[in-house]
Amino acid sequence: MANLKQIRKRIASVKSTQKITRAMKMVAGARLTRAQQRILALRPYAVQTAKVLAEVTAAGEAEADEAGTESEHPLLARRPQNSVLLLVITSDRGQAGAFNTNILRAAEHERKAREAKGQKVKLAVIGRKGREFYQRRKLPLFHAFAGIWEKLEVETARVVARKLLRPFLLSEVDSIQLVYNEFKSAMTQRVVVEPLFPLALAAPTATDKADEAKLVVNKDEFLFEPNKEALLERLVPMYVEISILRALYESMASELGARMTAMDSATKNAAEVIEKLTLVYNRARQAAITTELMEIIGGAEALRE
Repeated sequence: MANLKQIRKRIASVKSTQKITRAMKMVAGARLTRAQQRILALRPYAVQTAKVLAEVTAAGEAEADEAGTESEHPLLARRPQNSVLLLVITSDRGQAGAFNTNILRAAEHERKAREAKGQKVKLAVIGRKGREFYQRRKLPLFHAFAGIWEKLEVETARVVARKLLRPFLLSEVDSIQLVYNEFKSAMTQRVVVEPLFPLALAAPTATDKADEAKLVVNKDEFLFEPNKEALLERLVPMYVEISILRALYESMASELGARMTAMDSATKNAAEVIEKLTLVYNRARQAAITTELMEIIGGAEALRE
C-alpha cells in the first residue's frame, strides 16, 4: 500500500485536474451559448436561400429543357459523378470526447464507399485533427485549411468556397460533399454528409421545415428582375458561402457541446477518484495509528516485565 505522503500528493493532483476540467466546462458552456445564438440566427436564412435557389434553378432548368439549352450558371452544371471532393470539418483541439472520431469515421466510410463505386475521391480538411489523421495514413490532401477557427465569419467561408469551387468549375470534380457535425444539443451532435454541389432539389426535411416559414411558390408565376442570369450570379455565390458558414457554425457549436459534456464527465470522474483516494488515505492513516498504538502498548508491556 502506498504511504500517506504519496496518497496526499495523488489527491492534490486529482483536485488540481478537477479545477482545470471544471474551468474548461464553464468556458465551453459560455462559448456554446454564443454559438447557439449564431446558429439560430443563420439556420432559417441558410435554409431559405437554398430553397429560393432550388426553386429558381428548377424553373430555369424547365425553360432550358424546352429551349434545348444548358443551365445558365456554370456552378449549376450536372455531370455524372465520376469524381468527388469531400470537405471534412474537424477541430484544432482535442478533449471533446468522440467529436473528431465520429467525423473522421464517417468521412472514411464515405470515401471507401465512393471508391468502391469506382469514383475518384479528393480530400480537403478543416482543422488540425483531420489534417493529422490523414497525414498519419499518408493519404494525399487536395487542401488543408489552416486558421479557420481563429476568425469565423463570412469572409472565412468565402475563402473556403473559392478554393473548393475551383476544381468543380474546371470539371476536375463532379460533386462537392460536406462532412461535419450538426448541432442538436450540448449532449447530442449528428454527423452529416450533405452535397454542396450539385445543388440538391429534394424536398425540405423536417428540420428545415421547422427552421423556416412555409412558402408556396408557383413556378409558372416566376418573374425575374432584372433577369434570371443576374439573379443567379448573386444567388449562387450567396448559397455557397452561407452553406459553408452554416456548416462551420454547426461544427463549432457541436465541438463546444462535446467538450462541455466531456469536461463535465471528467469533473465527475475526478470527484469519484478523490472520494476513493480519501477513503484509502483514511484507512491507511488509521492503520498507521493502530500500528503506532500497538508498538507503544508493546513497549509498555515490555517495561513492566
